[in-house]
Amino acid sequence: MATSYLSLGSNLGDREANIASALKMLGQETQILKVSSLYETEPVGYKDQPWFLNCVCAMETELSPQALLKFAKAIERNLGRERTIRFGPRAIDIDILFYDGLILDSSDLVIPHPRLAERAFVLVPLKEIAPNLVHPLSGCTIAELLERAEKLEEIRLYSEFSSQ
Repeated sequence: MATSYLSLGSNLGDREANIASALKMLGQETQILKVSSLYETEPVGYKDQPWFLNCVCAMETELSPQALLKFAKAIERNLGRERTIRFGPRAIDIDILFYDGLILDSSDLVIPHPRLAERAFVLVPLKEIAPNLVHPLSGCTIAELLERAEKLEEIRLYSEFSSQ
């Protein structure tokens, strides 16, 4: 079993229900260990869109990184994700942040996620559930990465996740 951390976000429709549905579907093939609180965050990149709800989950899985990616993308499609503009609005977005201590750089998947240290919507909920998790490239803990981060998007606590 591998321990993996995923980021989930939604800014279209019933954002909380979208994330709850995605977590339920993820739980069909993985064992969800922890889910952070929900955070409301301003969009990154393309600003002319609604704010996002985001959370991070920790899980154990027997799926390979590529199989986990394929599974996550199938969940996105199932929940109505349509790829339009880069960083645009979406019903659900699921990103693999970490997969054990793996470092992977392939054409379709980069682990650890290449921009996680620049995103409050990842670092803040990740610090909540795994502050001492070490980034395998930088050697820094999540708490240290958040402390060192510069000019992150605005983020605020939305609610504790109610479907745990």
